Amino acid sequence: MARIEALDAERLVLALAHLRRVDARLARVIDAHGPCTLAPRGDPYRYLVRSILYQQLAGKAAATIERRFKAGFAGRIPAPDVLAVQRATKLRKFGLSRQKAAAVKAVGAAFANGLVSARRIPHLADDAIVTAVTQIRGVGEWTAHMLLMFSLGRPDVLPVGDYGVRKGAQKLYGLRDLPKPDALAQLAEPWRPFRTVGSWYLWRALEIATPE
Repeated sequence: MARIEALDAERLVLALAHLRRVDARLARVIDAHGPCTLAPRGDPYRYLVRSILYQQLAGKAAATIERRFKAGFAGRIPAPDVLAVQRATKLRKFGLSRQKAAAVKAVGAAFANGLVSARRIPHLADDAIVTAVTQIRGVGEWTAHMLLMFSLGRPDVLPVGDYGVRKGAQKLYGLRDLPKPDALAQLAEPWRPFRTVGSWYLWRALEIATPE
Protein backbone atom coordinates (compact mmCIF):
# COMPACT_ATOMS: atom_id res chain seq x y z
CA MET A 1 0.00 0.00 0.00
CA ALA A 2 1.49 3.33 -1.08
CA ARG A 3 2.18 6.06 1.42
CA ILE A 4 -0.01 9.12 0.95
CA GLU A 5 2.16 12.17 0.51
CA ALA A 6 2.28 14.78 3.26
CA LEU A 7 3.06 18.48 3.16
CA ASP A 8 6.71 19.22 2.56
CA ALA A 9 8.67 22.29 1.48
CA GLU A 10 7.93 21.73 -2.21
CA ARG A 11 4.20 21.27 -1.65
CA LEU A 12 4.05 24.34 0.57
CA VAL A 13 5.47 26.43 -2.28
CA LEU A 14 2.81 25.01 -4.62
CA ALA A 15 0.13 25.62 -1.99
CA LEU A 16 1.01 29.29 -1.53
CA ALA A 17 1.06 29.90 -5.27
CA HIS A 18 -2.32 28.22 -5.66
CA LEU A 19 -3.95 30.03 -2.73
CA ARG A 20 -2.66 33.41 -3.89
CA ARG A 21 -4.09 32.74 -7.34
CA VAL A 22 -7.58 31.67 -6.26
CA ASP A 23 -8.23 33.90 -3.23
CA ALA A 24 -7.18 37.55 -3.21
CA ARG A 25 -8.09 38.12 0.44
CA LEU A 26 -6.17 35.09 1.62
CA ALA A 27 -3.25 36.24 -0.54
CA ARG A 28 -3.04 39.41 1.55
CA VAL A 29 -2.80 37.34 4.74
CA ILE A 30 -0.08 35.20 3.15
CA ASP A 31 1.88 38.28 2.14
CA ALA A 32 1.46 39.91 5.57
CA HIS A 33 2.35 36.84 7.62
CA GLY A 34 4.95 35.13 5.44
CA PRO A 35 5.61 31.45 4.71
CA CYS A 36 3.57 28.66 6.26
CA THR A 37 5.54 26.73 8.89
CA LEU A 38 3.37 23.62 8.99
CA ALA A 39 5.40 20.40 9.17
CA PRO A 40 4.27 16.83 9.92
CA ARG A 41 5.03 15.83 13.51
CA GLY A 42 4.47 12.11 13.01
CA ASP A 43 3.57 9.53 15.68
CA PRO A 44 -0.24 9.62 15.63
CA TYR A 45 -0.49 7.67 18.89
CA ARG A 46 1.42 10.19 20.96
CA TYR A 47 -0.27 13.07 19.15
CA LEU A 48 -3.71 11.75 20.15
CA VAL A 49 -2.65 11.28 23.77
CA ARG A 50 -1.29 14.83 23.93
CA SER A 51 -4.41 16.19 22.24
CA ILE A 52 -6.57 14.70 24.97
CA LEU A 53 -4.29 16.05 27.69
CA TYR A 54 -4.61 19.54 26.20
CA GLN A 55 -8.35 19.52 25.47
CA GLN A 56 -10.27 22.42 27.04
CA LEU A 57 -7.28 23.69 29.02
CA ALA A 58 -5.10 26.77 28.81
CA GLY A 59 -1.64 26.02 27.48
CA LYS A 60 0.21 26.47 30.77
CA ALA A 61 -2.17 24.24 32.74
CA ALA A 62 -2.09 21.57 30.04
CA ALA A 63 1.71 21.65 29.90
CA THR A 64 1.86 21.13 33.66
CA ILE A 65 -0.39 18.07 33.41
CA GLU A 66 1.63 16.71 30.50
CA ARG A 67 4.84 17.13 32.51
CA ARG A 68 3.37 15.30 35.51
CA PHE A 69 1.94 12.59 33.26
CA LYS A 70 5.29 11.95 31.57
CA ALA A 71 7.14 12.05 34.89
CA GLY A 72 5.01 9.10 35.99
CA PHE A 73 6.35 7.08 33.05
CA ALA A 74 10.09 7.81 33.04
CA GLY A 75 9.69 11.15 31.26
CA ARG A 76 7.75 10.01 28.20
CA ILE A 77 4.29 9.04 27.02
CA PRO A 78 4.04 5.31 27.76
CA ALA A 79 3.62 2.69 25.06
CA PRO A 80 0.02 1.82 24.15
CA ASP A 81 -0.04 -1.52 25.97
CA VAL A 82 1.34 0.12 29.11
CA LEU A 83 -1.12 3.02 29.05
CA ALA A 84 -4.10 0.76 28.37
CA VAL A 85 -3.72 -1.14 31.67
CA GLN A 86 -3.08 1.83 33.95
CA ARG A 87 -5.53 2.41 36.76
CA ALA A 88 -7.60 5.53 36.33
CA THR A 89 -6.77 6.49 39.92
CA LYS A 90 -3.07 6.68 39.02
CA LEU A 91 -3.75 8.83 35.97
CA ARG A 92 -5.98 11.16 37.95
CA LYS A 93 -3.10 11.83 40.35
CA PHE A 94 -1.34 13.56 37.46
CA GLY A 95 -4.27 15.99 37.12
CA LEU A 96 -6.37 14.24 34.50
CA SER A 97 -10.12 14.42 34.88
CA ARG A 98 -12.10 11.18 35.07
CA GLN A 99 -13.10 11.64 31.42
CA LYS A 100 -9.54 12.31 30.24
CA ALA A 101 -8.17 9.35 32.18
CA ALA A 102 -10.70 7.10 30.46
CA ALA A 103 -9.95 8.66 27.07
CA VAL A 104 -6.15 8.23 27.19
CA LYS A 105 -6.62 4.65 28.35
CA ALA A 106 -8.96 4.14 25.38
CA VAL A 107 -6.33 5.52 23.00
CA GLY A 108 -3.75 3.16 24.46
CA ALA A 109 -6.12 0.21 24.13
CA ALA A 110 -7.05 1.08 20.54
CA PHE A 111 -3.41 1.13 19.44
CA ALA A 112 -2.47 -1.88 21.57
CA ASN A 113 -5.23 -4.13 20.26
CA GLY A 114 -4.95 -3.06 16.64
CA LEU A 115 -8.24 -1.16 16.35
CA VAL A 116 -5.99 1.67 15.16
CA SER A 117 -2.57 0.91 13.70
CA ALA A 118 0.19 3.52 13.80
CA ARG A 119 1.86 1.65 10.93
CA ARG A 120 -1.24 1.68 8.72
CA ILE A 121 -2.53 5.17 9.43
CA PRO A 122 -0.05 6.96 7.13
CA HIS A 123 -1.32 4.83 4.23
CA LEU A 124 -5.02 5.53 4.77
CA ALA A 125 -7.14 8.18 3.09
CA ASP A 126 -8.21 11.13 5.24
CA ASP A 127 -11.82 9.98 5.61
CA ALA A 128 -10.70 6.49 6.62
CA ILE A 129 -8.47 7.97 9.32
CA VAL A 130 -11.31 10.10 10.70
CA THR A 131 -13.55 7.03 10.80
CA ALA A 132 -10.87 4.94 12.52
CA VAL A 133 -9.80 7.33 15.25
CA THR A 134 -13.27 8.66 16.10
CA GLN A 135 -14.16 5.13 17.21
CA ILE A 136 -11.94 5.82 20.22
CA ARG A 137 -13.59 7.25 23.31
CA GLY A 138 -12.78 10.93 23.69
CA VAL A 139 -11.62 11.42 20.08
CA GLY A 140 -14.03 13.50 18.02
CA GLU A 141 -13.94 14.93 14.53
CA TRP A 142 -12.02 18.06 15.59
CA THR A 143 -9.24 15.97 17.15
CA ALA A 144 -9.16 13.77 14.04
CA HIS A 145 -8.77 16.84 11.83
CA MET A 146 -5.94 18.16 13.99
CA LEU A 147 -4.25 14.75 13.74
CA LEU A 148 -4.48 14.88 9.96
CA MET A 149 -3.12 18.41 9.77
CA PHE A 150 -0.40 18.51 12.41
CA SER A 151 0.68 14.91 12.97
CA LEU A 152 0.35 13.56 9.42
CA GLY A 153 0.68 16.79 7.43
CA ARG A 154 -2.22 16.04 5.11
CA PRO A 155 -2.55 18.92 2.64
CA ASP A 156 -6.31 19.12 2.06
CA VAL A 157 -8.05 19.15 5.46
CA LEU A 158 -10.71 21.69 6.37
CA PRO A 159 -11.55 21.61 10.11
CA VAL A 160 -15.09 22.93 9.77
CA GLY A 161 -15.73 22.66 13.51
CA ASP A 162 -12.72 24.68 14.61
CA TYR A 163 -13.67 27.98 16.21
CA GLY A 164 -10.45 29.74 15.18
CA VAL A 165 -10.83 28.79 11.53
CA ARG A 166 -14.47 29.90 11.53
CA LYS A 167 -13.60 33.15 13.32
CA GLY A 168 -10.76 33.81 10.90
CA ALA A 169 -13.13 33.32 7.97
CA GLN A 170 -15.68 35.65 9.55
CA LYS A 171 -13.06 38.37 9.95
CA LEU A 172 -11.34 37.95 6.60
CA TYR A 173 -14.48 37.82 4.49
CA GLY A 174 -16.51 40.33 6.49
CA LEU A 175 -19.26 37.88 7.46
CA ARG A 176 -22.01 38.91 9.86
CA ASP A 177 -21.91 35.58 11.74
CA LEU A 178 -19.54 32.67 12.18
CA PRO A 179 -19.87 30.54 9.04
CA LYS A 180 -21.59 27.20 9.48
CA PRO A 181 -19.73 24.09 8.26
CA ASP A 182 -21.45 24.02 4.86
CA ALA A 183 -20.78 27.70 4.26
CA LEU A 184 -17.15 27.35 5.29
CA ALA A 185 -16.73 24.35 2.99
CA GLN A 186 -18.17 26.33 0.08
CA LEU A 187 -15.92 29.30 0.83
CA ALA A 188 -12.84 27.06 0.94
CA GLU A 189 -13.70 24.99 -2.14
CA PRO A 190 -11.31 26.96 -4.42
CA TRP A 191 -8.44 26.15 -2.06
CA ARG A 192 -8.43 22.46 -2.98
CA PRO A 193 -6.11 20.56 -2.83
CA PHE A 194 -4.48 22.75 -0.17
CA ARG A 195 -7.27 23.50 2.32
CA THR A 196 -4.97 22.64 5.24
CA VAL A 197 -2.71 25.55 4.35
CA GLY A 198 -5.67 27.84 3.75
CA SER A 199 -7.03 26.94 7.18
CA TRP A 200 -3.65 27.66 8.75
CA TYR A 201 -3.76 31.17 7.28
CA LEU A 202 -7.27 31.71 8.65
CA TRP A 203 -5.76 31.19 12.11
CA ARG A 204 -3.11 33.74 11.19
CA ALA A 205 -5.81 36.15 10.00
CA LEU A 206 -6.85 36.54 13.63
CA GLU A 207 -3.34 37.63 14.59
CA ILE A 208 -2.67 40.36 12.02
CA ALA A 209 -4.49 43.28 10.48
CA THR A 210 -5.59 42.53 6.94
CA PRO A 211 -6.21 45.52 4.64
CA GLU A 212 -9.50 45.64 2.80
